Amino acid sequence: MKALIVALAVLTAPTDSLPDLSHPWSLKECTDWALEHNLSVAGQALTVENREIDKNTADMAWLPGVNASVGENWSFGRGLGGNNTYESGNSSSTSFSLGANMNLFDGLATPRRMQLAKLNLEAATADLEKARDDIRVQVAQAYVQILYNYEIRDVAQEQLTIDAQQVKRLEGLYASGKASAAEVSQQKASLAQSQVTLVQAENNVRSALLSLAQLLEIPSWEAFSVVRPAVSVGDLVLGNPDDVYADALGLRPEIQAEKLRLDGSLKQIQIAKAAYSPSLSLSAGMGTNYYTSFSTQGFWDQLSNNFSQYVGLSLSIPIFNKFSTRNQVRSARVQASSQELQLRRTQQTLYKEIQQAWNGAVAARAKWEASSIATDAAQDAFQLTQAKYENGKATITEFNEARNRLVKAQSDSVQATYEYLYQARLVEFYRGGELTL
Repeated sequence: MKALIVALAVLTAPTDSLPDLSHPWSLKECTDWALEHNLSVAGQALTVENREIDKNTADMAWLPGVNASVGENWSFGRGLGGNNTYESGNSSSTSFSLGANMNLFDGLATPRRMQLAKLNLEAATADLEKARDDIRVQVAQAYVQILYNYEIRDVAQEQLTIDAQQVKRLEGLYASGKASAAEVSQQKASLAQSQVTLVQAENNVRSALLSLAQLLEIPSWEAFSVVRPAVSVGDLVLGNPDDVYADALGLRPEIQAEKLRLDGSLKQIQIAKAAYSPSLSLSAGMGTNYYTSFSTQGFWDQLSNNFSQYVGLSLSIPIFNKFSTRNQVRSARVQASSQELQLRRTQQTLYKEIQQAWNGAVAARAKWEASSIATDAAQDAFQLTQAKYENGKATITEFNEARNRLVKAQSDSVQATYEYLYQARLVEFYRGGELTL
């Protein structure tokens, strides 16, 4: 049932939204697709749209409100007639009116609400960029994991080839009486273990590809693959973490969002204080009436004779509202203090993330340098042991031990290479660089 639903969703999806899996994807293609199709990013984009609507509403608050009304009344018995005297009888009256009301002064609350709406929009936009940055990091991390698994699979494939060659060689030696059945069996066992290792490596590749495809919201991922770029870590330079943090404070969207919210909370205090000030409003309108009885005038004559206009000013002076305004100001100040703490927490989190990325890059570089030396040494040792084994001067056990040491050294080197590459690029990303390989 689940497979049917997925299939129907794919068939009914617009053609231009289907991914092209006919070629391996680069990191940039993966990132661009994720930014366009990720649901978290789309949800945050809707939040920005809502904040734009809120800002438009706040901007329009200066405009007057205009209302029209039509009323119909029926009177039975003694009532007020069209000539403004009370008479007995049944009557009805129709009224038409048009009125407008405009705020002239409200303690500057309206312009500050406009400023607050603008700050909220800018904060939401920064949140959107933070969501996009999070996706960029997640995609890069998943992409690097695939490249690492590719390399481990290549190492496993290479070792399988070596073991297969050794089995074939030993079978030939066994046929000529120069090798024992035990040696052949031991090497076949090593070959079988290498096959298991290769299968596991291939499964890890598929699992990593699936993780990235799910992050990209790609439903049918079986044909999905990524480009294997030529990577080099020898020229990567790490800056000082404090310098990186200083640059990040002025660039990172999560910091900008919290600063904007802090400015907004200060505006909220000013808006709350505006309730202490008098408010002045302007009103104007016009209307007319038509009576069906108690009048000898016709419809249009009544509308003309009863037509009236008015203009008025209303001044409201707050005197005592049970300390409501005072408590609103106090609450706004508490909220501002809370937002200031949130800004500090966000700054601390950013500093810790940069420290962790920088420390991880330093550790990965040290591991990469050590593993490179270890790999070269293990490669030389394996070649010597292989030559000795082929000349009968080393046992099959010594050969397999040397091979295993080489496999481990190669795996450690590959892991350190990609870990250092990712961590170093992440450090640069915090100071405004692109997440590239």
